[in-house]
Amino acid sequence: MSKPAETAPESALGTPSEAHRGPLARLPRGFADRGPADIAATERMLAAIREVYDLYGFEAVETPFVEYTDALGKFLPDQDRPNEGVFSFQDDDDQWLSLRYDLTAPLARHVAENFDKLPKPYRSYRCGWVFRNEKPGPGRFRQFMQFDADTVGASSVAADAEICMMAADTLERVGIARGDYAVKVNNRKVLDGVMEAVGLDGEDDAGRRLIVLRAIDKLDKVGAEGVAALLGAGRMDPSGDFTKGAGLAAAQIERVLAFTAAGGSDVAATLANLRTVVAGSPRGEEGVSELAEIAALVAAAAYDDGRVVIDPSVVRGLEYYTGPVYEAELTFEVKDEDGRPVRFGSVAGGGRYDGLVSRFRGEPVPATGFSIGVSRLLAALKVLGKVGAEKTVGPVVVLVMDRERAADYQRLVKTLRDAGIRAEMYLGDGKMKPQMKYADRRGGVCVIIQGSDEQARGEVQIKDLVIGATLASAPDREAYLKAQAEAQFAVPEAEMVAAVRKVLARHG
Repeated sequence: MSKPAETAPESALGTPSEAHRGPLARLPRGFADRGPADIAATERMLAAIREVYDLYGFEAVETPFVEYTDALGKFLPDQDRPNEGVFSFQDDDDQWLSLRYDLTAPLARHVAENFDKLPKPYRSYRCGWVFRNEKPGPGRFRQFMQFDADTVGASSVAADAEICMMAADTLERVGIARGDYAVKVNNRKVLDGVMEAVGLDGEDDAGRRLIVLRAIDKLDKVGAEGVAALLGAGRMDPSGDFTKGAGLAAAQIERVLAFTAAGGSDVAATLANLRTVVAGSPRGEEGVSELAEIAALVAAAAYDDGRVVIDPSVVRGLEYYTGPVYEAELTFEVKDEDGRPVRFGSVAGGGRYDGLVSRFRGEPVPATGFSIGVSRLLAALKVLGKVGAEKTVGPVVVLVMDRERAADYQRLVKTLRDAGIRAEMYLGDGKMKPQMKYADRRGGVCVIIQGSDEQARGEVQIKDLVIGATLASAPDREAYLKAQAEAQFAVPEAEMVAAVRKVLARHG
C-alpha cells in the first residue's frame, strides 16, 4: 500500500494569528446555530407532523419572511417607525417592511389577497422561522420555528374541535404517549362573560380587564390566593417586587375566582359551573354553549378520554382571539438542574381569530388555527428519548493515497453514490492520520483505501472505524485477531459496494 502525497501541515487552517485584526466571530444574542444532528431530528419531527396535517386534508402553503409592516398589525401611527416587537426596515419606496413575528398574520394577508381564488373553507399548514425583536433570555429566542395549521372560512366550532383532535393526533404521532399530554379548551366569550358579570365590559375598563385576565393566567404560578391579591390591591412577590392589582371589590373577586375554580369532575359539571359564573351575560352563555358543542363533537370521535378536555384555566391571546382557545400541554414531569420536578407545559396553542382576515376585507371572515412551538416540542422529545439519542452516520470517506490519482478515487466515490451510499473523496490536506481523523470526526463508519498495490490487484481495502477503535480492549489474542480481520480487509473492487453495505448494516 503506497503512502499519501506530502502536503501542507494541518495547522494551516488553525486559529487566526495574533496579528489578525478582522471582525470578531460571535453569535448575536437570541439566535442559535444548529448542527446536523439537531437539524435531522427536527426534519424527522416535521415530517411526522406533516403526515397528520395531510391526513386531515390540510394543504401546504408558504409565505415570505418579510411582510409590509402594516399588514402585520404592528405599526404605531404616532411614531415614524414600527415598535420594538418586530425587526423592521424601509425599502427604496420608503415603505416599512418587517420580518414576520408569527405565521398567522402573513396567512391572513395571503387569504385576503387571494380570497376569490381559494376554496372556502381554506385549510392550510405552513412551517417556518419567525422573528421577535425582544430582549432574549433563557429559552427565549429572537428567531424560532413554528408549525401552524388553520381553517379560514368556517364559522362552525366543528372546525375548532377538529383542530383540537388533530393536535392530539400530532402529539402522539411524534412520540408523546397518550396520558402524557392534554389539549385544553376554553372560550374567549366565556372570559368576556365573566368580565360582563363583574362590570368590566366597557371600553373605559379595558386596562383593568387586561389586568384581570393576566391575573387569571397566573393561577398555576401563584395559586388562588395570589390571583385574589392581583384582582384586589396587588401582590408582593417573594423577590419584593410589587404588582399593582385590578382594584376589584370582594364580590367581584369572588365571581372571578369562581370562574377559575369552575373545572368539575366531568365535562357536564364544568359546563354547569361555567353557566352559573356567566349567568346574565349573553356573550358568556354563548361561549359556554360553544364549549358544550365542542365537547359533544370530541366525545363523538372518542377523544374525550383525556386527550381533549374543557378547561377554564386556559387564557391566551387576550387581545387576539374571539372564540374557542386551546393549548396542548405536556403533563409529564422532568427534573431540573437542582433535581426539582418541573413540567414542560404548553408546546402548542391557538384559537379562533375571526377579526384578523377581516382587517383586510372589511367583512366578517371566520378563522381558527393553532401553532406548534417546534423547538419546545423537540426539547420535550429529547427528554423522552424519542429523538437525539441516535447518532448521525457520516459518509464513507475514500482516502487520497496519491493526489495524481484523484480521478480514480472520484470514480470509487461515484460507484458508492450510484448505489445510494453516502460517500465523499477526502478533499483536504494531510497524510493518512489527518484523513482518518477527519473520517472519525464526520462520524463515518468506514473508509476506502486504495494505494498503488491495491490498484494493481484490482482491490480496495475497507477499514471499519468502529471495530478498529475497540481493538485495544480485546480480552484475548483470539478475540483480537478476529476483530482485526473484521477491522480491515481487502475485497475486489467489483465487490466494494456489497462489502461497504455489510459494514454499514453491522453498525445499524
